[in-house]
Amino acid sequence: MQRKKIFNPSGDDSVAARKMIGGNVTNIFNLNNVRYSWANRMYRLMMENFWIPEKISLADDKRHYTELTLNEKKAYDGILSFLIFLDSIQTNNIPNISDYITAPEINLILAIQTYQESIHSQSYAYIIESIIPIEKRNDLYDQWREDKILFERNKYIAQIYQNFLDDRSEKNFARTLIANFLLEGVYFYNGFNFFYNLASRSLMMGTADEIKYINRDELTHCVIFSSIIQEITQEKPSFFDEQEVKTMFAKAVEQEIEWTNHIIGNGVLGISQESTEKYTKYIANRRLQEIGFEPLYPGFTTNPYEHLEKIADTGGDGSVKSNFFEANVSSYNQSSAVQGWEDF
Repeated sequence: MQRKKIFNPSGDDSVAARKMIGGNVTNIFNLNNVRYSWANRMYRLMMENFWIPEKISLADDKRHYTELTLNEKKAYDGILSFLIFLDSIQTNNIPNISDYITAPEINLILAIQTYQESIHSQSYAYIIESIIPIEKRNDLYDQWREDKILFERNKYIAQIYQNFLDDRSEKNFARTLIANFLLEGVYFYNGFNFFYNLASRSLMMGTADEIKYINRDELTHCVIFSSIIQEITQEKPSFFDEQEVKTMFAKAVEQEIEWTNHIIGNGVLGISQESTEKYTKYIANRRLQEIGFEPLYPGFTTNPYEHLEKIADTGGDGSVKSNFFEANVSSYNQSSAVQGWEDF
């Protein structure tokens, strides 16, 4: 694949000529004329939903942390370590994807996503600084060095991204887009539900509030990449190989279940190895459907953590709805600009 030029005087910026990838654009942001109108709505949503990690008080969480069981502390620390990796790699890699997207309206929202991923990283730093004892803080950032299962998880997704940088083929770009969608749409959610589970028992409420904001951002990122994948599929029907996509999903599910059982297992009230399998396969099926593929796991159609949705406050089952911009989800804006997602 050819990386787009910083400035291409011979480009054609007309809407009719615009493509998601492989277009011949000047790379001037003409945002008055757009082909992908959903990106305009996403831009407004992302810009008007703004939050600052430090505005959330974590004072009670510091006390609650000392009251957690050993298994809960292990899960709390380990999940933070994994989430730190996910958002770190996204902050670094989203610009690499944007270099090959030839629609300025999409480049714009990817730039906002990169910013949001960096805010998520700052959120985890704020949580660690506020709650975790000072002698344990560096261990969270370095846990991947000692934990083989965590290292293999991190290595798998990072290697897919690196493979594209080393060999910028269409096949590797397709894998990178699917890996990104898996990261945003599958890898976060068992971890998120752990924090909501604690909050359902009135523990670590401030942490759960931070996670709620991050969760909602990640749902918008799911919409971005499910839309990108679907647009590319329409423009280049053979770009994504269904068998390859399902192989990647199966690997992601396998690793997500293994990691969650390793870090939580049956040691936390309300979470079990059985519910982890049910939820992971359920959400993988939903994500596959969102990008136009048949479910991989027949019978896994029920969310075992549906009772946590009120705490998550995402307005549903955590899926990416086709009418996402009309979804009845309350705003998480901290500057009172937006009343609800149904406004879009």
